[in-house]
Amino acid sequence: MVEHHPVHNSEVYLLGLTPRPTVPPPSPPSPAILRDAEPSAAIEELCLDVAEDFEDNLETSALTKQRISGAIHVLNTEATALRSLTHLYKTDATATQGFDAAVEAITRHNGERGKLVIIGVGKSGHIAKKLVATFNSLGVIATFLHPTEALHGDLGKIGKHDTVLFITFSGKTPELLTLLPHLDAALPVIVLTSHTRRDECELIRQRQDTILLSAPIHESEIVSFGVSAPTTSTTVALALGDALAVVVAQELHSTVTSVFAKNHPGGAIGQAFSKPRQIRDIAVPLSEIPAWPSSSNEPSGADILKLGYDSPSGWVRVGDAIASPGRIRRLDIAHMQWPVSTIPNLAIERGEWISIRADTRISQAAEWLRRPLKSPDYGEAGCNEDSILAIIDNSEIIGILEAGQLSGWQE
Repeated sequence: MVEHHPVHNSEVYLLGLTPRPTVPPPSPPSPAILRDAEPSAAIEELCLDVAEDFEDNLETSALTKQRISGAIHVLNTEATALRSLTHLYKTDATATQGFDAAVEAITRHNGERGKLVIIGVGKSGHIAKKLVATFNSLGVIATFLHPTEALHGDLGKIGKHDTVLFITFSGKTPELLTLLPHLDAALPVIVLTSHTRRDECELIRQRQDTILLSAPIHESEIVSFGVSAPTTSTTVALALGDALAVVVAQELHSTVTSVFAKNHPGGAIGQAFSKPRQIRDIAVPLSEIPAWPSSSNEPSGADILKLGYDSPSGWVRVGDAIASPGRIRRLDIAHMQWPVSTIPNLAIERGEWISIRADTRISQAAEWLRRPLKSPDYGEAGCNEDSILAIIDNSEIIGILEAGQLSGWQE
């Protein structure tokens, strides 16, 4: 007798679907077999900080942009102030008359006597000290005077031929107003200030003959930057002071460059000026070239070689002719016993030299070597590395030079 019991299994029957053959489940994977020759690779450590690093980079980028934006705002604001100042001196009669009067006051003694005394306190005092350095480097004697120290004995700095320059943005700095009555009434006084009209400046109201040197700004610093720290105002004051220094120097000196080079021998600027720039700077003085005695017999090639060896510059003179170091070095042994006049291309007569002005820039002379030179004295001549250049100053030959020395010259 067969008993009927419920059958239990894990199959799920879906009604209405066509029956499918039962597929056994897949076998579990076989365990991996480790080999000594092939160690298992380490599993990379999971890093959860990547998102935080990305957020930090975003914050850094935003901070950088904020910083650069702030810097550009300041630069733009100060550049605008300088453009406005330029426009003022192009268009405003009061400004131009004031600048002209300031230059006239400082140059009235043609630099032969008197000096410029610049006075200011605070940031204006720092601007004054910088301008003193600029004036002095350009050959205009200047000195700084602190107004408080002036009232305690330093008024002795100011001489009767001097010019006084006040720097004050407000035009009513108390220390300057206190000092003003103690200045000699005959002294020219200039005030560099933000005011563009004479009646707006308290210093000018106190002394009517004061020269107005306007240095306004297009908007207040508190509007530009939220703080009234001297920024734009000191920039325009410094720029106008520089303009005054350069113009005065140009009026007092025929060549400001040479004056500045003399007064600034140190640093990178001094080194730049110490480099030879004109053809005279590298020429060999004609007076320093040893000459074969005129009382002696005509020298031979060997005589010229020995004289050239003893010459500090390597050059040798034979009468009106001259032998350059390059030509002497190329003497052939066969020429040692020959008379100089029979040795080709050794001693070059003066009529074959190529003249060039002493104040010619070296770079310009080097450029000329690349094409035929035309001399007003000697006509047209082809120039090569062996050519002899006669350096002319006031119609006199002051030195000579081998053209080859200029090859590849760079300033």
